[in-house]
Amino acid sequence: MTALARPLHPALPIAGPAALAPGRLHEGCGPARHTWAMLVAGALSGPVLWIAPAWATDRPDPCGIVPWIEPGRLIFVAAPHRTDLLWCMEEALRSGAAPLVVADLPAPPGLTPVRRLHLAAEEGAARAAQPPLGLILTPGEGGAPGVESRWHMAPAHAAQADRWHLARRRDRRAPPAEWHLSGRPGAWAVEQM
Repeated sequence: MTALARPLHPALPIAGPAALAPGRLHEGCGPARHTWAMLVAGALSGPVLWIAPAWATDRPDPCGIVPWIEPGRLIFVAAPHRTDLLWCMEEALRSGAAPLVVADLPAPPGLTPVRRLHLAAEEGAARAAQPPLGLILTPGEGGAPGVESRWHMAPAHAAQADRWHLARRRDRRAPPAEWHLSGRPGAWAVEQM
């Protein structure tokens, strides 16, 4: 299992028995999908490879990610073409060099690319001491076929507090579930719905 860098609230769904399976590909969708990826990155140790289209304008801001993770852990890759996004992710997962590989995609990939990414992550797991975890971030409701799990995250802020609605919509090992997260990274209050 992938090592956690900091203690998490025991009810947080990326910890404990409902943890994200390493050596596999998971999907994050919804308006706060980038926040979900930072939540996962903050729970892991080691470098994070973040692959995004070169034409994208909504990249993570180093000042905004400080509460989530140390910005020096992020390695950004700007892929010039759509096909390069998945190729970069496949090669990164296969190498096993980074424990977390994130690809910010303009649309959900098809079943064949997802299967290739699973195989690359499995190969990387055989090479690395810490099996790589693959995250694809897709707009809207997601829908990539064949992913290990699908997570939807959206803001649900209150007047005086940051709050997030996190839903596990699909998982091969666990049923769908929903949580409200409030507080800040490292000091979460988690309420299962």
